[in-house]
Parts: sequence; C-alpha cells; structure tokens
Amino acid sequence: MTQGPTYGFDTLQIHAGARPDPATGARQVPIYQTTAYVFRDADHAAALFNLQEVGYIYSRLTNPTVAALQERIATLEGGAGAVCCSSGHAAQIMALFPLMGPGLNIVASSRLYGGTITQFSQTFKRFGWSAKFVDFDDLAAVKAAIDDNTRAIFGETIANPGGYVTDLPALAAIADAAGIPLIVDNTSATPYLCRPIEHGATLVVHSTTKYLTGNGTVTGGCVVDSGKFNWSASDKFPSLSAPEPAYHGLRFHETFGSLAYTFHSIAIGLRDLGMTMNPQAAHYTLMGIETLSLRMDKHVANAKRVAEWLENDPRVDYVTYAGLKSSPYHKRVGSICPKGAGALFTFAVKGGYKACVKLVDSLEIFSHVANLGDARSLVIHSASTTHRQLTVEQQRAAGAAPEVVRLSIGIEDADDLIADLDQALAKATA
Repeated sequence: MTQGPTYGFDTLQIHAGARPDPATGARQVPIYQTTAYVFRDADHAAALFNLQEVGYIYSRLTNPTVAALQERIATLEGGAGAVCCSSGHAAQIMALFPLMGPGLNIVASSRLYGGTITQFSQTFKRFGWSAKFVDFDDLAAVKAAIDDNTRAIFGETIANPGGYVTDLPALAAIADAAGIPLIVDNTSATPYLCRPIEHGATLVVHSTTKYLTGNGTVTGGCVVDSGKFNWSASDKFPSLSAPEPAYHGLRFHETFGSLAYTFHSIAIGLRDLGMTMNPQAAHYTLMGIETLSLRMDKHVANAKRVAEWLENDPRVDYVTYAGLKSSPYHKRVGSICPKGAGALFTFAVKGGYKACVKLVDSLEIFSHVANLGDARSLVIHSASTTHRQLTVEQQRAAGAAPEVVRLSIGIEDADDLIADLDQALAKATA
C-alpha cells in the first residue's frame, strides 16, 4: 500500500508492507520458502552485490516475506527502515554491532531482562565490549557513566520484569548531548502503546517473539532505525562513516543517508553474523501484528484489573504495575504510554521465596513458562529462572527479588485470572 498521512495504526498494522502478490494476486503475504533468487543477467548480479541496486540475492540477507515484516514494523514504529533477525537477543547484538569495537562500552539500565543483563555483562566480554549498569531513574548517574569510549545508551520502554516505565525524553537528551544513540527495547510496550522514536530514540529493538507475534509460536527479533542520527558527526562510528573495505571504500552514511544503518545491518550484519529470520516465522508475526491493537487493549484492561485486585489482597506485599495510581511511575505512563502501562508486572508474595514457588506450582490457568507477551497469561518466578544467574543484589536491582513473581497478563476473562490467583495464593500462604 502507499502510506498516506491519514492512515491510522489499525489500518497500518494490517496493510503496511503487504501488497497483492504480482504473480498470483495472493492477498496475504506469501511465504517465500526459498534459499536463493535468479538474477536477470550478470550485470544485475554485479549491481546487487555492489549495493548499487536493491533486490534479492540470498535469504540470509533478504527475503520477500521478511521484507514485508520489516516494512510493517518500521512503519508502525515511525522508523526509516528495519532489519529482522532470529531472536530478540540476536536483535540486541545486531543493534550494537555497527557501533561497537574492542574496548568500547554502553551504558545500560540496571532494570533489564535477566538474559539481557547476562548477555551484556558476560558474553560481551568475548567481543571486547563492556556494559555499565545504572539506575535509569538517576539521570545524574547516567551522565556520569558516559565516557569517551561509550557508544550507546540502552534501556527498555517498560522494563522486564517490573513493568517500570522509563523516562525516554530525558535519556534522549543525555544521549544527544554525548553524541551517541539511544537504543530502546520496546518489546513490552509495542509501537501501539509507545513509539520511542517520537521520544528521541535512535534505534528500537524488539523481541518479535512476544506481543508482536502474540501467540507463542515463533522466535524473532527486529531492529528499527529512526534514520535521524548523524553517523558522520564524529569519528565514533567508523563502520557507518568511514570507507568500508568490503565494498570498495563505500561510505554507508554518505551513500545511503537515512538508510545507512539499515543497509549496513543487512549488507554486513546479516551477511557475516547470519542471524537470519526464516520466512515462516516472519509470516506468523505478520499475521499476529494484524490484531496487535485489539490484543493490547485487552492485555492492558486485564492487567489493570488483576493488579488492582492484587494490590488490595492482604497476602501480597506490593505490586509494581505502573498503571496503578500508587505507582511512582503512574504519571510517566500518561506521557510515555498514554494507551496503557502494558501487561507485564511483578508482585511480592508474603512468605518469600518458598511461597512464590508454591504459588507458581498451584496456578491452573496461568502457564509457567519463560516467555511473555502471549495471548495466554503467563507466570514465572524470575529469581529461580530467568534471573537465576544474578546475585541477590542484582536481582533486586532488576526488580526480580526472591519474593517476587512476574506476571504476563493475557487476554482471557479477567475474573477467571483473579480466581486462579486467589486459589493459588491461598495454597501458597496457608
């Protein structure tokens, strides 16, 4: 479709990136289950490999089904371009790959998904990269953590697991002053609840596994580029501003302008890292996004009801849902996520670690899985699973203390979810 200024989110989530198949007229995006593509002639092949023409070469790099998904997500996020890959963790590596090098660092929120903290603090060392973890509510600490070797600030719109809402404009101002990009993981919010680029983010990453797909069927990731960052303003980002030896000295930013980051991520990132999304996964995610706004409205409505019930239950110490008026993040929701605070949050069970484990084992509707953003309601005790590798101090800093359970509220009947939690709490605190 041709995007126009009058198209709303509900229209774009169905039509963006989707065109009737020119060969068959198929209305749904076909699954192009192919490895390679036939060139018109030798000159066509050479032009593609020289980045002089856009097209399809090999499905590690580009695939029509994946391309449709990339266009849809970029459109919904308000970005210039997007690159999909095999998982959310792959998207994080892809996002940082053009920016980083040995000896360089990022400043990251201490409130991140446990797997992200492990990736940043442990696996990054193998690349010679490092991460400085800071409480993003302490803006002075964020500024102080930035040094000459810092290449990005990284945080989540709605932090996993606690559901805390991040002050994106404030972080964007700090990043701009330092001449570095702000990278925002928008998985928990989705572009329906928040568009980080509108708040100053340079790059947006997603685990498309979660709310975008929405049905727990496939893994995937995406990096969206705002197209607004000047990669040539300093010598900090030579991958994008300096001559690229693999392409006869081509300078990505000079040649491709606002699409420089996207082209680099495909031509070098996917080419050499190989973190490819398969077309079947892209197809599932395209279908999921078609109902994103409908699902997110239900997720948010259910989460608010469940959180309010839990907050008033004497067996619960506290609830971290930002949609509650008691939350210190409640005012921030109105400006960052005006359509709602998402459906991910934690609550503390009186009785501590053992009571949490008993509660998880006693739930019947909630599924005990290491996932979120499913149509089904999900539960996990982060301290014994996703955040198990962290120290107790790190767990508490991340919002995953031993006495805390994380909920991902689905789209079932809210009364049934409350009844399930009620009977499980009775057993856990008996």
